[in-house]
Amino acid sequence: MVELLHSTHNREDFNCGKELLNNYLKTQAGQDVKRKLLACFVLKEEDTNKVQGYYTLSNSSIPLNSFPESIRRKLPKSYAAIPVTLLGRLAIDTKFQGRGIGKILLIDALKRSWETSNEIASFAVVVDPIDKEAETFYEKYDFIKLPDSGKMFIAMKTLNELFT
Repeated sequence: MVELLHSTHNREDFNCGKELLNNYLKTQAGQDVKRKLLACFVLKEEDTNKVQGYYTLSNSSIPLNSFPESIRRKLPKSYAAIPVTLLGRLAIDTKFQGRGIGKILLIDALKRSWETSNEIASFAVVVDPIDKEAETFYEKYDFIKLPDSGKMFIAMKTLNELFT
């Protein structure tokens, strides 16, 4: 079951193979949650509370001119920036990789973002892949590259088709 991060979760041994993501979960995520900078969700082992994987969500915006022309022309020109949901981090402990946990966490994040977009407007979910491996993962789920930024997105309209 995916749940909000709290102090009872065992994060000490978390290792996804990327120090930046390991250190974030171990040392900064809790503080960022308390400061309301983001929400951090974890999938944990039931008996040990060991974190198997996690992701973060926060509000963000993307400049209108960052979107491909085909999308830009459908959006109001009066918006300098378009509201989006940022899927900031997504990581799976190496002991649990290859078991579909990344897919489970991504679908949970997308569904949660889509449900929230009905109450707090968001045009898309945006990711900024940490490396080529992450980019390939998001491409598999139909994320579209934003020109000139390295970021990728999936529109809420697409998620609406998926989840209704």
